[in-house]
Amino acid sequence: MSAAPSDSPVVTAAVLVIGDEILSGRTKDKNIGYIADYCTAIGIDLKEVRVVSDDEAAIVSALDALRHSWTYVFTTGGIGPTHDDITADCVAKAFGVPLDLHPEAVAILKERLAKTGGELNEARLRMARIPRGAALVANKVSGAPGFWMGNVITMAGIPAVMQSMLDEVAPKLKTGAKLLSETIRADAKEGDVGTELGAVAKAHPDTIIGSYPFLDDKLGPNTNIVVRARDAAKLAAAKAAVEAMLMRVHAELAKT
Repeated sequence: MSAAPSDSPVVTAAVLVIGDEILSGRTKDKNIGYIADYCTAIGIDLKEVRVVSDDEAAIVSALDALRHSWTYVFTTGGIGPTHDDITADCVAKAFGVPLDLHPEAVAILKERLAKTGGELNEARLRMARIPRGAALVANKVSGAPGFWMGNVITMAGIPAVMQSMLDEVAPKLKTGAKLLSETIRADAKEGDVGTELGAVAKAHPDTIIGSYPFLDDKLGPNTNIVVRARDAAKLAAAKAAVEAMLMRVHAELAKT
């Protein structure tokens, strides 16, 4: 993955997952985690995820909230050939532009169908409807493109297609300084370190410190402490503070 550097130290994003099938449990989302990992790897902070039904008012409302809050909004789902694929309609409405048949998108569909067979019927033509002014996002897997309108990048819900589209847009995205991280095994229960960890976090405001309990096969309940920062020196200082705190906690626990 590669992306264009940004002057801004922090670039943010949100994911808007669209589809009744996600909310009903019929389809299990596989895109959120992938996009989160991808964004972290290229220096974009994923700040919010929303899941909405195939409802125009809900989609438009979410788009308006997210696109005015974060650098980018990635949408997944709702750009297929069926009546309930209304994401393109909603993006057009959110931006106040018409929804047109895009000549290049039509040509892409015709070329794809010439190779695979099938008719460019009314249903398939729905996938060539693009908000006016949007740029196409190539789909090397199945042909039908996504699109990029303002700071909203609209992609398919099918994971393999979404991943291909994300690869297409990644080199054009602004990115910030990558978030560095260190993981420290506490060898203590989360409740044993909670108060002290809060004090460490308060003393190191330029870092993000989280605790994640897990079940250790030998020790039973245990905790991983993860320290994140964009500055390597601040990361190292916070890590050292966590390690010193753990030594104190272990000493106190040994007395009981």
